[in-house]
Amino acid sequence: MKNKALLIFLLIFSIQTYSQDRTALDSLPRRERIKKDYLTPSKAAFYSAVVPGLGQIHTRRYWTLPFIYGGLATAGYFYKTQSDSYNRYRTAYKQRIRGDFSDEFTNKIALNSQLIEGMEFHKTNRDFALMWLVGGYLLNVLDANVGAHLLQFNVDQDLAFKPYFNQDNIYSDPSVGIALQIKF
Repeated sequence: MKNKALLIFLLIFSIQTYSQDRTALDSLPRRERIKKDYLTPSKAAFYSAVVPGLGQIHTRRYWTLPFIYGGLATAGYFYKTQSDSYNRYRTAYKQRIRGDFSDEFTNKIALNSQLIEGMEFHKTNRDFALMWLVGGYLLNVLDANVGAHLLQFNVDQDLAFKPYFNQDNIYSDPSVGIALQIKF
């Protein structure tokens, strides 16, 4: 009985402290709230997992949307065309096995082994297109998560990389580099 009471007390206390932290964030403007909310990366990844590109919209990185939908649409298009070609070769092969030689490849392909090669070719390309589709979807989720993490990264004026270019007057050899500048 004591364990249940302790568990309920801890549960209520943790919910109360969580809600107090959230009310401090709610008073900030939306852009600052996204930067200071430690849950933003996980929210963005979840949103992108549900609907591709929604995590990027949540973090206001709209410029990535054409790349996401373009990549997914291209992979989906190639999956569909390779699947259709595979099914055409497969149907023709099945017709020839039954003895019906009036398929669309009658004048183009004479041997059944060539139909099998065509089926295997389009099946392999279909599988690669499916891997590209799944990879693009997972990359979308990863991009939302990493983009939200980078949004919270400190890019203050006190911390800067500055390129420099020095011309040596004695030997006239230029020196090029990057200087790390930290102001306290």
